[in-house]
Amino acid sequence: MRNVGIEYPAKGRMRFKDLGEPGKLKRTEVLVHTRYSGITNGTERHALLAEHGWGQFPSAHGYQAVGTIDAVGRAVEGFKVGDWVFYGNYIGHRGWHVVDVSLPNGMHLCQPLPAGDDYKRYALLGVAGVAMRGARRCRVGPAQNVWVAGLGPIGQFAAQSARALGARVTVTEVNERRLAVAAQLGAHRALDARDPSTMDALKQQGPYDRILDCCGVDSFLLDIHKHQLLARSGVVGCLAVHSETTFHWSMLHMTEGSIEVSCHFSLDDLKVLLHFIGQGIIRVEPLISHVVSIDEAPGIYEILRDRPADLLGVVFDWTD
Repeated sequence: MRNVGIEYPAKGRMRFKDLGEPGKLKRTEVLVHTRYSGITNGTERHALLAEHGWGQFPSAHGYQAVGTIDAVGRAVEGFKVGDWVFYGNYIGHRGWHVVDVSLPNGMHLCQPLPAGDDYKRYALLGVAGVAMRGARRCRVGPAQNVWVAGLGPIGQFAAQSARALGARVTVTEVNERRLAVAAQLGAHRALDARDPSTMDALKQQGPYDRILDCCGVDSFLLDIHKHQLLARSGVVGCLAVHSETTFHWSMLHMTEGSIEVSCHFSLDDLKVLLHFIGQGIIRVEPLISHVVSIDEAPGIYEILRDRPADLLGVVFDWTD
């Protein structure tokens, strides 16, 4: 077990930090030995570059850890030594985690994983959880017309979540490779946002019962109003981070629509995801672009800083 974690000491930089040895467990705590962790592309890059309100250094970011339970407190129930678990609280990449599994309402976000599975794919369960929570919060349902804008990891999982919940899904993106992946994963229509004809195609396919903003374009809400893309009683779900955003009041007044903001996820969202992943309805493997040793993290963060489009799902392997 590695006693190190990742932190940002200054804008645009990362380093390893010594964690020391885990202390003695309290009666309701478990010790999770990290085997894999996943980069949360948008959040971690915003924090690395001090964007959208981030900017305190040193700091640690990320919420996707997969590992085995190495020890349990004497009053722990539902977990045992050797269990594989996902841990999703926002405390960054670390070689180990001490988790109080007695927290009410599943707030510990420590979820047992299916035995004998390919565990590294669950290192993206956090961004998948954000997407599933966004789709559920926006009340995506069967036969709805849904548009997902932006196909980073959260957008990819948002499109899959909407389809899993029964919707017809249109996706847009500027990255050709990401569009191809979304089509492979079942998006009903994949449109290149760089193409001048795409807005006409969106209008022809619309209006949309649900629109999920996973792109973070500043003018996005204004564009929805300008082109009358929101259906009556429709919902716009803002999953991407904005420092500030502007919308036209009549977009909601005329449609009796709403705007929802969604972030992070609950234990229930994770359980829903595991059901769909187990059924093969939501797939993770095509979204994993990099699996690298944790020792290679400095190079990955340079790419995240300078060429973020080169990365999709990044998994750090702590087992070497």
